Amino acid sequence: MPSFDIVNKIDMQSIDNAINVAKKEILNRYDFHGSNSSIELDKKNKSIQLHTEDEMRLEAMEDIIRSRMIKQKVDPKCLDFGKERFASGNTIRKDITINEGIDKENAKKIVKDIKESGLKVQAQIMDDIVRVNGKKIDDLQLIISMCENKSYALPLQFINMKS
Repeated sequence: MPSFDIVNKIDMQSIDNAINVAKKEILNRYDFHGSNSSIELDKKNKSIQLHTEDEMRLEAMEDIIRSRMIKQKVDPKCLDFGKERFASGNTIRKDITINEGIDKENAKKIVKDIKESGLKVQAQIMDDIVRVNGKKIDDLQLIISMCENKSYALPLQFINMKS
């Protein structure tokens, strides 16, 4: 029986490359000269820490990270921009978490959308992936195109197509 998996996998090397390029851009930008701004990537905890002096620079750093992610072909929907915190002195810190895998709420939403499509396929949640089975490969391809056209809160990849 043909099947495929819907996943949310993140390439940490591409994120590392994007963060390194963003660091270089911040060092070279005129509006960041003389500022105490930094970006740190924590690969273990899958988070990015921003540290700067004011909100304008913080927003600029977020825009730089988003644009560098897009250029590295990483969907910025995988980033969860948290709230900023005021650190010691007049500095601002912000933690950005990198989301990987499909959480239960989004998985239920995907399964519900697949069931509402009316195609003869079965979808089941398996930890942080959604497996879709069907008798016809054409039905599975229609499900893939349907999922690509819907906007979910996270980027989706379709892997392990088996016939």
